[in-house]
Formats: sequence, C-alpha cells, structure tokens
Amino acid sequence: MSAEASVGSHAADSAQPAASQPSCQNTDEQRNQGLLGSKYIKLNVGGSLHYTTVQTLSKEDSLLRSICNGGTEVTIDSEGWVVLDRSGRHFSLVLNFLRDGSVPLPEDHRELGEVLKEAQYYRVQGLVQHCLSAMQKQKDVFESVCRIPMLTSAKEEQKMIATCRKAVVKLQNNRGNNKYSYTSNSDDNLLKNIELFDKLVLRFNGRVLFVKDVLGDEICCWSFYGEGRKIAEVCCTSIVYATEKKQTKVEFPEARIFEETLNILIYENSRASGPGGLHLLDSRGPGSSLGAGQSEEEGGAVGGDRRVRRIHVRRHIMHDERGHGQQTVYKD
Repeated sequence: MSAEASVGSHAADSAQPAASQPSCQNTDEQRNQGLLGSKYIKLNVGGSLHYTTVQTLSKEDSLLRSICNGGTEVTIDSEGWVVLDRSGRHFSLVLNFLRDGSVPLPEDHRELGEVLKEAQYYRVQGLVQHCLSAMQKQKDVFESVCRIPMLTSAKEEQKMIATCRKAVVKLQNNRGNNKYSYTSNSDDNLLKNIELFDKLVLRFNGRVLFVKDVLGDEICCWSFYGEGRKIAEVCCTSIVYATEKKQTKVEFPEARIFEETLNILIYENSRASGPGGLHLLDSRGPGSSLGAGQSEEEGGAVGGDRRVRRIHVRRHIMHDERGHGQQTVYKD
C-alpha cells in the first residue's frame, strides 16, 4: 500500500507542473485577447508613451485596429504596455488624425515625408492621402517659383538667347553706370521699371524667359528677343541739359513696355512651330502709335528686311544747345 501511495503521489506531483505549463505559454495570448474587452490601451512607441482608447485606434482599417482586435501579434511588457518598435516622434500626430479626422501637417518637406512613412506603416490611409495632397501643394508652389538668370558676361547672354526656345525679355539695369546726377524723379522711375519687370515675370512665367542684366552699359533698357535675335528695344534713359549741369533722366514708359511684351509672345515656341506670323512684328501695324515723349528709330537690316524697333525717350535740350538747323525743342 505504501508503494502504491508513493507512486500515486509522484504521479500527482508530475501532473501539477504539466497543468501549470500551458498557462505560462498562453500569457501573451491572454493579454492580447484581453485588448478585445478593454476600453483603454497603453502604447509604448519607441519609448514614447501614449494612453488612448481602443475606439480611437479602431476608427480606420489600419494596423492599429488589427492590434486591438487580436489580428496582429504584439509584445506586451510586464506592466501591460503594448510595445511597438517604431520611432515615437510623429505617433501623436497619427493619434490626433484618428481622433479628429484631420491634423495640421509640418511645413518642412523632410518632416512631412517622415509623417508619410509612419502613416504608411500603420496603414492609416486617410493620413496617407492627407500627406500626399500636402506634398503635391508644396510641389506646385516650388514649380511656380520664378527663376531669373543673372547675366555676368556678353557671351552668357548671347548663348542663352541663341539656344532658348522661348521669347526673351531682358531688363538691363545698371544704376552705377552714370557720370551725371539723376533728376528728382529718376530713382522712382527706375524702381518702377524693376517692379514692372517682377510683375511681368509673375504673369508670363513659363511662356517667356526673363533675364536681368546688372552689368551692362545701359542704366535702364528693355530688350525683346525672338528666334535668337533682337526684335525691339525700349530705352528709358535720356540726358537733360539744365542751365548749369547735365543730368540723367530715367523714364517709365509702362504702356510701351507692356505692349512689346505682348507682341513678343508671338515668338513663343516659334522655333518648334515654324516662323509663321513673325512678319507681323517686323513692321509696325497701322493701329500702333508711340507714347508721349518717345521716338522710334529703325535699326539696320538683319536677316533680310527684318529690323529692330528701338524706342527711346526724347532727348531734352535747351534752346542754346540746339544743333544747326534743328527745328524742334523739347523741354521739361
């Protein structure tokens, strides 16, 4: 009897650890299944601790919902925190998107890319689309930025104009190239010319190549090019002969500059489409006229009958400095 008792007690002792072993193996399973019935969940994302609800994480068909309903195996530490091996830098942004349906995104392109990566990892499609839309807007803004080449030599200018497939508008602006003093309104008019250049760049960006030359010989002069050659020129400077001294005067023929810019649009992509219609700009139409205080000169023939229209402000002189036989006197 004692032998049978010892055998029975030994069998009972061996059965007890066997019964306790499955409970240890199923600890993680029980904890993971415990998320199904719990209202709150604790997340440890790369050391960043977040306390939220299962309802929030289940708003979208994402990896976080799969974690909550037991579809994805997770690691739970001894304190009940669900451990996710990801950076926690942008996880609060992911949570806020799930809570509110929208969230302000970072303006920095690199940070926005990081948020997109996190949204793709957690499979939060709403946030993914939100990030992609923001990146597309940034791309559109970058593409609309106007890039104006700054010429530093005549060779650069000739090469650029000769190889450009678009019409070219160039502003030559060199205030320092003046041996006389300026009239009272010259500085304001010079600034107005520069401001008009910026406005034209914004209006016709992509259709016309705009070039600013700050090292040329002219103080303020507009040039218009098509098919690699100069079509028109508007010079905005003149010399004023005062009683005791000479002065440089800068004009602002806004209407004339804008008209020549519109005329040059006919050369848009003209090298690819052929020279059709270019003869319309070779001679002035019957409806065009010069603005007040302007005169026009025809340059020498270039490439047949094609000429360069040069529009200059008139030269103001005093009576005692007129040339012999000159009939017209222009005064301020």
